[in-house]
Amino acid sequence: MVSVTINDVKVQVPEGTTILEAAKQVNINIPTLCHLDLHDIKMVNRTASCRVCLVEIEGRRNLAPSCATECFEGMVIRTNTQRAIRARRTMVELLLSDHPTDCLVCEKNGNCDLQKLAADLGVRKIRYEGEKSTYTKDGSSGALYRNPDKCIMCRRCETMCNEVQTCGIYSAVERGFETVVSPAFHLPMIDTQCTFCGQCVSVCPTAALTEVSYVSKVWEALLDPDKYVIAQTAPAIRVALGEEFGMPYGSIVTGKMVAALRRLGFKKVFDTDFAADVTIVEEAKEFIDRLNGKGRLPILTSCCPSWVKFIEHQFPELLDIPSTCKSPHMMFGAIAKTYFAEKFNIPPEKIVVVSVMPCIAKKYEIQREELKNEELENVDYVITTREFAKMIREAGIDFTKLPDEDFDNPLGESTGASVIFGVTGGVIEAALRTAYEWVTGETLEKVEFHGVRGLEDGLKEATVKVKDMELKIGVAHGLGNARRLLEDIRDGKRFYHAIEIMACPGGCIDGGGQPYHHGNLDIVRARLNAIYTEDRNKPIRKSHENPAVIAMYKEYMGDIGGHRAHELLHTHYTPREKI
Repeated sequence: MVSVTINDVKVQVPEGTTILEAAKQVNINIPTLCHLDLHDIKMVNRTASCRVCLVEIEGRRNLAPSCATECFEGMVIRTNTQRAIRARRTMVELLLSDHPTDCLVCEKNGNCDLQKLAADLGVRKIRYEGEKSTYTKDGSSGALYRNPDKCIMCRRCETMCNEVQTCGIYSAVERGFETVVSPAFHLPMIDTQCTFCGQCVSVCPTAALTEVSYVSKVWEALLDPDKYVIAQTAPAIRVALGEEFGMPYGSIVTGKMVAALRRLGFKKVFDTDFAADVTIVEEAKEFIDRLNGKGRLPILTSCCPSWVKFIEHQFPELLDIPSTCKSPHMMFGAIAKTYFAEKFNIPPEKIVVVSVMPCIAKKYEIQREELKNEELENVDYVITTREFAKMIREAGIDFTKLPDEDFDNPLGESTGASVIFGVTGGVIEAALRTAYEWVTGETLEKVEFHGVRGLEDGLKEATVKVKDMELKIGVAHGLGNARRLLEDIRDGKRFYHAIEIMACPGGCIDGGGQPYHHGNLDIVRARLNAIYTEDRNKPIRKSHENPAVIAMYKEYMGDIGGHRAHELLHTHYTPREKI
C-alpha cells in the first residue's frame, strides 16, 4: 500500500493504482474521455491520448495524465487547480477544432461524451480554427456506420476490438494530421473480417461509430396501406428499453413495449421468444442425434450472427460443429411468412417483418443469401433498442404511462427458457432443460443450471449428469474468450459435448444496439437479474412445453427436425477469407 494526498484528502491505495483510480476512492471526479475501465471483462483503455484528465503533482514540472500515472508513496496531487482546469479546457477546444459541429442532427446528440465534457468544462466557443480532417464515410456492411470525421483518436474501439474481441479490425493508420483509426488500407468494413458485434459502437464516445439506421424505411412500411407490418422483439429488449425513458436499470417493461409497438402502427406484435423455443426444440433434437453418433461433437449453439461470422473467418476447419439452426429472429421471419401467412390468409409478399434487436450484427445477418426462403427475405428490417426508443419519442408516446399489454398469438406465446436467451449461458441452459427430459424421459424438477450463469468468468465450464452420461458444457462470452475456447478444441486440449458462444460480453443484454451504459457494468448486471426474474415468473419454463410451438408443428411444420423444419429453420455456413 502507498499513501497519497489528493486535494488535501489522504488515501491509501495498493501499489500500481493510478491517480484516477485513487481519486475515485475518495469521490473526487477527474474528467476523462479516452479512458474506459471495464473490470468485469479485464479491459482498460489507457492510451492517455486525449489528455483531458491532466492533474498537478507536487514537485513535477509537467501536468500528468491521471489515467496512466501510478501513485507512489507520499505523492501530493491537485486535480482542481486553475492550471489543470485550463489545460483540460484547451485539450477539449483542440479536439473540437477538428470536429464537425453538427450536434443538433448528430446520431449521438445527448449521448456524446465529448459534447457532455465540453458543456461541463464551460466551452462555449471554438478558439482554434483551421483545416479540418475529412475522410470517406462507410456504411458498406449495412450494419455498422463509420464517420471518421468524428473520430477523436481515443482508441477505445481499437482496445475493444483488438484486446477484448481479438478481431483486429482497427488500428491507427497514416501519420500526423491525417492519422485516423481505421481498418487496414482503409478497407470498407464489408471487406474485412469484422463480425459487426457492435462493441466498438458501444464504447465510442462520439458518433464516429454508429449503427446503420433503417428507421425511415420502417416508417415508410408502417404508412403503406398495402403492407402488413409485424414486429418481433428479442428477450434483451424488455430489460433495457426502460433506461431510455429514465426508468430504473433492469426494469422489466414487456407490457409497455408491446403497447408502444401497437401505437406505432404495427399490425401484430410478436415475441422472438416464441422462435427461441422453436430453436431449442430443433437444437435439442440435433444435439441428441449427435450424441447418438449422427454428427460431430461438440455442438455449438448458432444464435449469435457475430460469432458465426467469427468462426467462418477464424476457424473454417470447425464449421461442421455449429448447429445448423438459424437464429431465433430468422426462424421467426421464416415462420411468419409461411405458417402465419397461410394460417391467416395473408400474402407473404405483403408481410413486412421488423425485428427489434439488441444487436447490430442482426442488420448484417438479414442480408445473408442463404437465410432467404424462396427469394423472400425472412426479416425485412432490423432496428436496435436505441432506434426503437427514438421512434417512440418521435411519435410523442409517453412510454412510462403506457398500460401493459400482451403479445399477439399464436407467435407471442413463450416460456422462461426462451427469455434467458438474452444472457450468457441462457441458450445452453434452455437446451439442457429440454434435452434432459428427452434423453431421460423424466421430468426435470430443478430447471436452473447455475454453473453456466454469471458475468464474472468469460469462459465457464459445467458438468451435467444425464442418466449415466456426464455432459461437459462450455460457455464463452466475448470473442476473445471464444477464440481461446475454439483454439483448445481444435488442438485437442478440451472436449465438450455442447458449447454456447455469445459475441458480446455478458450476452445480448450488453449487445451493440442496447442503450449506452458508458462503462457502468452495474447496469448490465441489473439487466441480467431482470432476465432471470422474468424466467422465474413464467408459468412454463421449458421450450418443448410451449403449446403454441406444439400446435405449429402439428398444424404445419411436421416432425421436429423433419423435412419442412430443415427447409425453413436450418442453414449452412461458408468458409471466409482470413485477412
